[in-house]
Amino acid sequence: MDFAAWRVARQDEVEQALSTWVPADAPAGLGEAMRYAVLDGGKRLRPLLVLATSAAVGGLREAALRASCAVELIHAYSLVHDDMPCMDNDVLRRGKPTVHVRFGQAQALLAGDALQALAFELLVPNDGSVPSDMAAQLCLLLAQAAGATGMAGGQAVDLASVGLALDLSALEAMHRQKTGALLKASVAMGAATGSVSPEARAQLGRYGAALGLAFQVVDDVLDVTSDSATLGKTAGKDAAADKPTFVSLMGLAQAQAYAGRVLDEAHAALDQSRLDDTSHLHALADWVGRRAY
Repeated sequence: MDFAAWRVARQDEVEQALSTWVPADAPAGLGEAMRYAVLDGGKRLRPLLVLATSAAVGGLREAALRASCAVELIHAYSLVHDDMPCMDNDVLRRGKPTVHVRFGQAQALLAGDALQALAFELLVPNDGSVPSDMAAQLCLLLAQAAGATGMAGGQAVDLASVGLALDLSALEAMHRQKTGALLKASVAMGAATGSVSPEARAQLGRYGAALGLAFQVVDDVLDVTSDSATLGKTAGKDAAADKPTFVSLMGLAQAQAYAGRVLDEAHAALDQSRLDDTSHLHALADWVGRRAY
């Protein structure tokens, strides 16, 4: 199956699973807010990384699907909270009003909390479909990526860096946590559903780290080169908020070139993994890169 057909098929599979697993009947309208935050939007890059990596290592299919949905739920919860007035104060996400605009701040906060809890619930089904040791490893990987040493810690640094001139090393470190940790974890979780040598696991880690950093560089580029309708979120908000970005640090052309070099690192790591079929992982890296041009 070529990449475009594979991507659409897997996106549809993830969408159907999320629609099944995100409850509509949570009390007092909470289910509606949760489903609004997750369904019918987004590229599903993180789930695709889980599924492609799992396939490359001959992983357990049910575990991979649950892990792909779990990582997307964590991503969705982070967007709900990041968009709130106490953080980025954004009104547009995935081409529609943000959750707090649509449902109010209290409901948005609760929806994010509930999505985070559901992510870990999905990883520990009581039907035996995911071995207990695998479920525990998946939970650990996701928790580490989402917590103080990962996404949440990176967001804290991001908020503390408004108005500051970070150097390249500090900017990279922030985004390896804020954005990169969850993307890297998506690859690691896919690998955890199957059997892989320590050497291949290390190269997949390099791939995930490079892809995560490249994604953020590309995001910074798009923030100044695209418009809100195309992005589905408010364009130009980083510059308006005086946040340090790769574009503000090195300029547009150099940021685009830097993204290309980091993506080359991702491709090289896959080649060195010596896994039989990494074609979809290569294609996902190219898909991330094409967003910058």
